[in-house]
Amino acid sequence: MTVKTNIHKKLNELESTAICGNDISSSVLYVSALAIAFAGQYAWITLLIVSVVLFLFRKIYGEVVGALPLNGGTYNALLNTTSKFMASFAATLTILSYMATAVISANEAMHYLHHLIPSMPIIIATICLLSVFAILSIIGITESAKVAIGIFGFHLLSLAVLSAFIILFLFHNGIGIFIDNWNFPTNENGIMTAIFLGFSASMLGVSGFESSANFIEEQKKGVFPKTLKNMWAIVSIINPMMAVFALALFAMPVLQSSEYQNTLLVEMASHVGGNWVASLISIDAFLVLSGAVLTSFVGVTGLLERMTLDRIMPQFFLKKNKKGSSYRIIIMFFILAVSVLLITKGEVTLLAGVYTISFLSVMALFGIGNILLKVKRAALPRPEKASWLSVFVAIIAVSIALVGNIIIEPAEGQSSNFTVFLDYFIPFIIFIIFMLNRTLVLRLLLSFIHYIFDPIRKLVFNADKMILSFIHEINNQEFVFFTKGDSIATLNKVMLYIKKNEHTKKIKIVHVQREGDEIPKNLAFEIDILDREYPDIKVDFIIEKGEFTPKLIQSLSKKWNIPINFMFIGSPSDKFNYKVEQLGGVRLII
Repeated sequence: MTVKTNIHKKLNELESTAICGNDISSSVLYVSALAIAFAGQYAWITLLIVSVVLFLFRKIYGEVVGALPLNGGTYNALLNTTSKFMASFAATLTILSYMATAVISANEAMHYLHHLIPSMPIIIATICLLSVFAILSIIGITESAKVAIGIFGFHLLSLAVLSAFIILFLFHNGIGIFIDNWNFPTNENGIMTAIFLGFSASMLGVSGFESSANFIEEQKKGVFPKTLKNMWAIVSIINPMMAVFALALFAMPVLQSSEYQNTLLVEMASHVGGNWVASLISIDAFLVLSGAVLTSFVGVTGLLERMTLDRIMPQFFLKKNKKGSSYRIIIMFFILAVSVLLITKGEVTLLAGVYTISFLSVMALFGIGNILLKVKRAALPRPEKASWLSVFVAIIAVSIALVGNIIIEPAEGQSSNFTVFLDYFIPFIIFIIFMLNRTLVLRLLLSFIHYIFDPIRKLVFNADKMILSFIHEINNQEFVFFTKGDSIATLNKVMLYIKKNEHTKKIKIVHVQREGDEIPKNLAFEIDILDREYPDIKVDFIIEKGEFTPKLIQSLSKKWNIPINFMFIGSPSDKFNYKVEQLGGVRLII
């Protein structure tokens, strides 16, 4: 008999690189224009500086993840070197970064497609795109990787075609525009300020570099450092090269205009190759930005799985489908992304501050995690080590970029990057703090509830006890019936009367036996039948010696310490009636 086992397939180098590469390489669509807007003719220099910083981070990431090969990236690094709160703080920043990446990338992808299909409603189309990649992620990571490879390959091919057209164009037209731009006057703040601001903006071009560390457990052994090398090579070549090409094709005032900021590569394609090359780049932009959405889903799933295993997130999220996908995490992230899109009403550029500060903070915290790992977990084996100098230089560089993005003046009428970041970060971190301290919070809530409701509960308990006592007292009152030996039919009438009209559940059936008289032979048997017929009424059969007179009744009342209620079947004599009435408090039922 052959037993089939469902073995989860690991990702190879190409698949892992494609998933991360779509995110980091999609930056070419905006980072060159962004760098030129701040650094002008020095944009390609700032992008090369970014390449150097990213080279330092290759070993920083390689050391930490090599020593701790678990999903979670920065969260994992800090969890093993600091506290769970600090790790959760980093995780919150990472989740915000992925959220902003997914929403911005999906929306920008639809804007590029909108150039080809003007009648397309952008917000609805963005939601559809998010849902497509959510479904693809639920189907399974290996299936997602196949799509990522296709997108990644098409993207590199499109950029190769564009580069070929640009080189051919420059071969025929020369590089005079580049020389003019190089001699273009810098802004009034000077070259260093331009490079500083350009570098700060250019650091967004490496967004996605951290993604590979968030799904390390899905990769084959030895693949992770190769993904870092491949991503570094891609952005080190493509981004500075496209900045140089742009400076060689258009004059500086044109490049820094708002029209060229959003669709620079499409304008470059149209300028050197006409409409069909522009359409190719538009399609490529749509696809690769869509691939960045996929990267966000894959990265956030790996991170949240790890946080759930560490009991920070509810265990509800650990449920997997047959493909091994944590579909509940994916659905939650999809709902979050759609809600943010609807809240911003499609103006997702408002999320730029969230995206920028979150990503750069995560990079800086990962460098700090590397330092703490060196100090606190020095005994852990690791395949490679980053030097102390490279770690400090990398952290300082990212911190400079972070400060630069915080102090960048916002456009007129818009909030600063830091303000927008806080609008999203504060609710997220409050939720994480609650989850970390949910036991304490629930205990405080329970104490508050007790403080408010315990007096009411005590009042209700006492009222309940008092009412039950009254009910018990009423039910314990006894009913006395004197019989001469009546038939069972007569006795049954008495029982029915008590059941319908009295609160008591006790009855004494008394037979007064005069001297010389015999007890009716069937009386005890008939009373036993009644006792079984009415189980909810307790029946006591008593035989008293003497004469049935008011004096006997008074004597029995004192003896039993109860006011005797009388029921007579038949008509007693007037004289007896009168004497009974004189006893007071007695009911005479004829």
